[in-house]
Amino acid sequence: MRGRAFCFGFDPMDWVWAGPTGHHRRRRRRRQWFGSGDMKYVILKLLRDKPMHGYEVMKALEEQTRGYYKPSPGTVYPTLQWLEDEGLVKSDDRDGKRVYAIADAGREFLDENKSNVEDIFDRVDEMIDHLVGDPMPDVNRAVGSLVSQVYRSSWRLRGDKEKREKISAVLEDALRQLEALSA
Repeated sequence: MRGRAFCFGFDPMDWVWAGPTGHHRRRRRRRQWFGSGDMKYVILKLLRDKPMHGYEVMKALEEQTRGYYKPSPGTVYPTLQWLEDEGLVKSDDRDGKRVYAIADAGREFLDENKSNVEDIFDRVDEMIDHLVGDPMPDVNRAVGSLVSQVYRSSWRLRGDKEKREKISAVLEDALRQLEALSA
């Protein structure tokens, strides 16, 4: 288990005893899903299937990695802009959203770099197989989804104290149920 990052962003084994003060220090090892420059190939491959807006690209990439990787807007949107600047994708506004489609030059670029694209996706598939082989992938995925939803809901409900208290109550109830299961 040591050295494996859970899909929800941390590995409890990364906590290291700091000494007699009783404080822990966090040593963070970040899982590198894509190397420098890989994202352009990944996004082009996704756009080869169908035109998408930025959020759809992020969701498609998350699905492609079975939820283990959630790309940030700070990764996807600058890459889409670069691809457009290079003439590899084109965009147009539809219903107030900028939709990107692969251009002929983008198709040629993918074909010319087919082995790079295959290597990237082979590496990602290998990482996913490694994660899925973990003894608790379903639990890890569920915790990741739960944490994301709790923060998303809490943020949206920041002005509604009653509903935020309900979120806390649901979490406390879940904690009691889990403690009862392991007792």
